[in-house]
Amino acid sequence: AAAVLANRSRRQSGEAKRPQPARVSLQAYTSLCKDSDPPECMRRRFEAVIAEAQEQICKQIEELDGGATFCYEPYDRPTGGGGIARVLKNGNVFEKAGVNLSVVYGEMPQDALKAATERGVQRGGVDLKPGEKVPFFACGLSSVMHPKNPHCPTMHFNYRYFETDFGTWWFGGGTDITPSYLDVDDMKHFHGTYKWALDEFGPDWYPKFKAWADTYFYIPHRGETRGLGGIFFDDFNSEDPEAVTDAYVPIGKKNQDLEYTEQQKEWQLMRRGRYVEFNLVYDRGTIFGLKMLATGVGRLESILMSLPETARWEYCFEPEPGSKEAEIMDAFKNPREWV
Repeated sequence: AAAVLANRSRRQSGEAKRPQPARVSLQAYTSLCKDSDPPECMRRRFEAVIAEAQEQICKQIEELDGGATFCYEPYDRPTGGGGIARVLKNGNVFEKAGVNLSVVYGEMPQDALKAATERGVQRGGVDLKPGEKVPFFACGLSSVMHPKNPHCPTMHFNYRYFETDFGTWWFGGGTDITPSYLDVDDMKHFHGTYKWALDEFGPDWYPKFKAWADTYFYIPHRGETRGLGGIFFDDFNSEDPEAVTDAYVPIGKKNQDLEYTEQQKEWQLMRRGRYVEFNLVYDRGTIFGLKMLATGVGRLESILMSLPETARWEYCFEPEPGSKEAEIMDAFKNPREWV
């Protein structure tokens, strides 16, 4: 997983730093920002961070999979910007994995702005007239990992930076993990990694962002969370960006070769159905992307990249009391503190 978080003032003050992954070569990457964007502007700085993170994550996931590799599909937008789509399919470990980078210039309708951020149209920076659009810039990195093995959790993250031409800017995003079966040690590792990363910036960061994730990744019409949480934040505009990646790969290595039954595979597919329901009905990034697609800005395959290759819905299914499926359903309905 990746967290796009930083507190540069703490680093400059000489406080202890967490270990950083080896830097990767970006010789093949060409900035998607406009030539008119200054070299040291936040647009270019954030793009550079997520471009390196994309390479780092793809490299590590390819090593974990040991079979398939990520495609490399650059594309441009007529209004400026573009993206790099990276998708791995039919691997040894992953049925589908995607790590997509996007840079967008355009004008968003007010309903798209409402979908993009918790504060909605109030985030525009001015009093908007009915029908008035908001000129904006957005840059983000989004990823999803859908393993084959039901004992390997699905993992998602999305981190983004927004600016409007009215002078407002903010970061938003989050990471969550979606297992089909409960492994408490795995959840302690995943949440513990993010707590360790966030504790550097303040003891209240992880509890706040963890609670925010439990609230955000919730399916109201089901009365349950999509998965077992992680971190989430929105309207965040007091820090600079930086990337971290090591919460997920150890869990994949641990579980990728575990044996499973056809019944366990069917349960995994039903949980993926919940994943699809959340993404298409409630996820801000997906809703924003679809609204922007209607204005001619966007790429459908990138917007829907997070959906699994296969999913299942079964009428009135209820897990057997006392089963492993019932065990994790309790965790979906009653969020827990893992660390």
